[in-house]
Amino acid sequence: MSGDASGFIGDIPAHYDAGLGPNLFEGFAELLAEAACSGAPTAVLELAAGTGIVSRKLRDRLPAGASLTVSDLSAPMLEVARAKFAPQETVAFAVADALRTPFPDAAFDRVVCQFGVMFFPDKRAAFREARRVLKPGGRFLFNAFGPMEANPHSQIAYAVPAQFFAGEPPGFYKAPFHYGDPAKVRADLAAAGWRDVSHETLRIRRRIADAEAFARGLVYGNPLIDEIRARGGVDPETVCAAVHRAIEVLFAPTDMTFPMEATVFVCTAE
Repeated sequence: MSGDASGFIGDIPAHYDAGLGPNLFEGFAELLAEAACSGAPTAVLELAAGTGIVSRKLRDRLPAGASLTVSDLSAPMLEVARAKFAPQETVAFAVADALRTPFPDAAFDRVVCQFGVMFFPDKRAAFREARRVLKPGGRFLFNAFGPMEANPHSQIAYAVPAQFFAGEPPGFYKAPFHYGDPAKVRADLAAAGWRDVSHETLRIRRRIADAEAFARGLVYGNPLIDEIRARGGVDPETVCAAVHRAIEVLFAPTDMTFPMEATVFVCTAE
């Protein structure tokens, strides 16, 4: 899952999981897993699963006999996810493109995707594919971040590295926050054939337990680090230290808590 999901390689998955997981993804993951598991589904597919943050919560909530298939385009991300499960747990892993999955028609009663749709190069194709693999009456649940102004950590992650580069700044952080208009998402869902769609915009606050780890995740836990290294001229550790300082300055007055906004969509297959 990324603008170029193949870019989540090397040490990026570990930084993503350790630095971003506890701060950005755990809270929304609880909410999405709870919604997905209502009604006791028996066959669940997760798309763009990353390092298994939602996957672990889905498996913990699903009935023992239910199957869970965890997929992502990045094999290194899935390796981190795989380590979160015991061998005897009912979990299958698949390297799969959400736009063209290898799964049969009507194979699942839930399809789940946390903060992945923003990165799909053809969102309508991914939405059609989710419809194809769902059983009639099954549900496709996903979330997408709101705009940067509603997620101030993203403004730090974009603006601070930009200070080190003349001209066009590294652009990765534009991707996760460009799909925050529910009307746009619903239009793409309708074009992909979805008719029964609901959405809810959620605003939560998280407390940063380790600002340095969070900063390292923001810099090293995604393809931003590859942009920094490719451009050269600045030590990534210098960028990371500047991000760390900005986090401390912005969020210290609120006891290191910060707001986040995301919208959850629930789509029911006909």
